[in-house]
Amino acid sequence: MSSSKDHGPLTPQTELVTSGRDTSAQKGFINPPIVRGSTVLYPTADDLHAHRGEFQYGRHGTPTTKALQEALMALEGPNCAGVGLAPSGVSAISTTLLAVLKADDHLLVIDSAYRPTRNFCDGVLRRYGVETTYFDPLIGAGIESLFKSNTRAVVVEAPGSQSFEMPDIPAIAKAAHAKGALVIDDNTWATPLYRRSLDQGVDISIQAATKYIGGHSDIMFGTISANAKTWPLIAEAIRMLGVCAGPDDVFLALRGLRTLSVRLAHHHRAGLEMAYWFANRPEVLRVIHPAIESDPGHAIWKRDFTGATGLFSVVLKPVSAKSVDAMLDALKLFGMGYSWGGFESLVIPFDCSSYRTATTWNPGGPALRFHIGLENTDDLKADLESGFAALKAAD
Repeated sequence: MSSSKDHGPLTPQTELVTSGRDTSAQKGFINPPIVRGSTVLYPTADDLHAHRGEFQYGRHGTPTTKALQEALMALEGPNCAGVGLAPSGVSAISTTLLAVLKADDHLLVIDSAYRPTRNFCDGVLRRYGVETTYFDPLIGAGIESLFKSNTRAVVVEAPGSQSFEMPDIPAIAKAAHAKGALVIDDNTWATPLYRRSLDQGVDISIQAATKYIGGHSDIMFGTISANAKTWPLIAEAIRMLGVCAGPDDVFLALRGLRTLSVRLAHHHRAGLEMAYWFANRPEVLRVIHPAIESDPGHAIWKRDFTGATGLFSVVLKPVSAKSVDAMLDALKLFGMGYSWGGFESLVIPFDCSSYRTATTWNPGGPALRFHIGLENTDDLKADLESGFAALKAAD
């Protein structure tokens, strides 16, 4: 094969395998080479003066980065005009906000946003004269009342990465565009495979590709996908801020992308199985997972998403912190770490009450965030049985 462009329309699953590949240019090899380089030589002085050439400088792009960008654009769909690559998810967020905001602008941010997003808004953006207002994730079209004459953008995340509220992004986008504001979406949880947010009125979709795109807990990576209106802003910011992902991480992100559909299918099935299992446990007060019918955000999830992934939260019935720690220490298959999206199952306790300003977090008991990895679910259940036994013994 030479390129997926030689074919007609393909399903996203096939695009993941075929896009960004040109085996003829790669001398028959399936994967593009890892190009490590800074200087690109020009054959003539005239070419140098005209900046003539597909690649001009390593920071601005290489054959390796081009392959990943083409593959991500195919995954994002026809409304994607370009994809920027960043060295982390936080870098993708900060680069995007710096690209669209200026001093004296007003920004609306969902109250359930990824905490580093809040830190950047309350730290760097505040110092540069940008005002941030946080809003209830369930506000929907009611967000119209929060706009000011200088509101430049709205940041959303669906669902929230700890408390998993499900905002109505199409309604928010409609209200934002009526006010002349842009919509920025953190789509890390679903990835464009399970929700093409650029098709739902979003202008810029970011991902912490460290998570599901990488898939193996061994890279730091971020992506910024933009529509035709906003891509020039993103491209300019990336160039002027010197944002550049390392070539080895670019290659690993591309490799992870090839297996995204089969991995997410397992995360979807296993995550739901474990969520329902938790819901039937006597120790559990409630499960927060938008893909289960009892969740308040289920109707929006069913309307806007084509799948779910392995990340969700569980609220335990009231027990002591000592008992929760005993449970966590007894687990052997669930690691404790501040990331997710890899092949391994993870758990962390959390309390987001101290970093909510528009809403109140009061779940009714200790909260745990789980990521269900690629292990056998029977083994995970047995591990959790041991953890719950330790919880009871310590209570």
